[in-house]
Amino acid sequence: MQETTFKLSDNFLSKYKKQKPPFGFNGLGELIYMRTYSRLKENGENEVWWETIERVVNGTFQMQRDWIESHNLGWNSKKAHASAQEMYDRIFNMKFLPPGRGLWTMGSSIIKDRGLYAALNNCAFVSTETLREDKTKPFCFLMDASMLGVGVGFDTKGAGTINILKPGSVDDEKNTFVIPDSREGWVESIKTLLESYFNGGMYVNFDYSQIRGEGVPIKGFGGVSGGPQSLVDCHKDIRTILNKNIGKAITITSIVDIMNLLGKCVVSAGIRRTAEISFGDYESQEYLDLKNYKVNKYREEFGWASNNSIFAELGMDYTETAKRIQVNGEPGIAWLENMRGYSRMNNGKDNKDHRVMGGNPCLEQSLESYELCCLVETFPDNHESVDDYLITLKYAYLYAKTVTLGNTHWPDTNRVMLRNRRIGCSMSGIAQFVTNKGLHTLKEWCEKGYAAIEYYDTIYSDWLAIPKSIKKTSIKPSGTVSLLAGATPGIHYPEDKFYIRRVRLSKNSELVKPLKEAGYHIEPCFGSEDSTVVVEIPVNVDPKIRTVKDVGMWEQLALAAFMQRHWADNQVSCTVTFKPHEADQIAAALNIYQYQLKGISFLPKLETKAYRQMPYEGITEKEYDKLVGGLSTLHLKKIKHEEAEVEKFCNNDVCVLK
Repeated sequence: MQETTFKLSDNFLSKYKKQKPPFGFNGLGELIYMRTYSRLKENGENEVWWETIERVVNGTFQMQRDWIESHNLGWNSKKAHASAQEMYDRIFNMKFLPPGRGLWTMGSSIIKDRGLYAALNNCAFVSTETLREDKTKPFCFLMDASMLGVGVGFDTKGAGTINILKPGSVDDEKNTFVIPDSREGWVESIKTLLESYFNGGMYVNFDYSQIRGEGVPIKGFGGVSGGPQSLVDCHKDIRTILNKNIGKAITITSIVDIMNLLGKCVVSAGIRRTAEISFGDYESQEYLDLKNYKVNKYREEFGWASNNSIFAELGMDYTETAKRIQVNGEPGIAWLENMRGYSRMNNGKDNKDHRVMGGNPCLEQSLESYELCCLVETFPDNHESVDDYLITLKYAYLYAKTVTLGNTHWPDTNRVMLRNRRIGCSMSGIAQFVTNKGLHTLKEWCEKGYAAIEYYDTIYSDWLAIPKSIKKTSIKPSGTVSLLAGATPGIHYPEDKFYIRRVRLSKNSELVKPLKEAGYHIEPCFGSEDSTVVVEIPVNVDPKIRTVKDVGMWEQLALAAFMQRHWADNQVSCTVTFKPHEADQIAAALNIYQYQLKGISFLPKLETKAYRQMPYEGITEKEYDKLVGGLSTLHLKKIKHEEAEVEKFCNNDVCVLK
């Protein structure tokens, strides 16, 4: 009898049920998993690791089966199950991991029942260049994507293309919009508001009575509602911005203001965090001053909602840009000419990505307007041989390619993604790999790995009867996903070899009791309500590894260029930490590396004074040994009713704004 639903066999899964997953960093990885990615099952219990992977792998191969059968391409169940079992084993043992949003949504009702395939993708970009025709569409796209947990980049090219008009009468009852209690309802309210100013329509009154109250659980995406207040504030603030500009063409500032207010709204709603990046003209004083709160004091309330970057031009003078970077790390740099012209920057200019308009919030993906991307993370240092790593790359690639089979609810997005099939197979733990195996071996693995992915893309694109992916490899900055595997994030070196990582939990969380029983130090959260506690996890990255304190700005840039040359045909996401004595070298560094990179950001290394309950606190090896000596085995099975604090997009501590 032919299967109707793909499902790994109980016999196969039985051997994993009793295996201890190789979570990293002395319980930190497992704690982050339970807090962030473990979904509630129908019986009220939380998933454990083997069950999450079962859901993810079943969901992946279900998408493949549905595609193959809907196109009458011939589904081979035996081969599929053998492949699924290999994928399962490599995720279980953390040789690669789907993105955090894949761990959370793949195989869930969000995909199976609601078909929200956009939620499987990490990041997006939208251009305002066509604002004259699109008007509200770029803003609504960013709002909708952000509410799905997708981080979004945008540009300011629409400035000056439409006029802000005064809405009509305030008292017309026919123009009352009752906002539905849904993501779609919130987005529609933004569209209606903006149309009243962009088209000169009637003033719109909003009725918020249908929106669920604060603290009510949200099914599917998890978490609880923040109530309607964040949307009320968003509408009010957008009106204030637009009222100041009635009769004028929309400005760079107004575009970024609206986008940032939408980001603030999503964050303030308490449902999820979001990430934004804006791109502007390097010669525009208006754009460059957006985060100068002495000039734009009102923006201090929401200007944090995006990282601000410039489209740099090859050969430009970087002196003034470098002076701004020295202050707080902004603006970030994106070389659009390199993004469009090159794949890996060792094979010459190919111009195959000539439609690219920008990038995602962490800038590891070149993207067209309305394009999404799916990233998947591999951990080369968790492999003994390059041959083993090449097998892992097969299944990492296959996961990401499968995500491209799901149509989104945005026609503009589908038009781009069906053509490009862009994915990003990434590496994390690069600092660990270089420490343990050396840079020359990394080059060998990169070159062989890239060739393997090229081969897999030819084979599987042919099998699925879809185009080959325009680009396939990236270096993402990572975030909590690398913590699960005990890996350093992306290309970055750790802050310290040994440190305490503090994690905040509800005092009523079922995670608290087993953590106490295992000996982890837990204390009330300083400066907050009594509802929150802080748990301290001692972490040993690697005694041999160098840290950010040891690795200079120029070496970090060199490693980024190395990976852009030998691995990433999309981009390398790299935030270069610079020390005070290196600040005046930034302009020279940009001048040299403008021909070797597609994007880069900087962050000053400041010797800040320690404050109470810091997220990271460096400690000595002796202190670490003492803390670990007081710990016993952590048991987090049989946790019930633990609502995950979901992080569903490309993220790290730099590109996600909190």
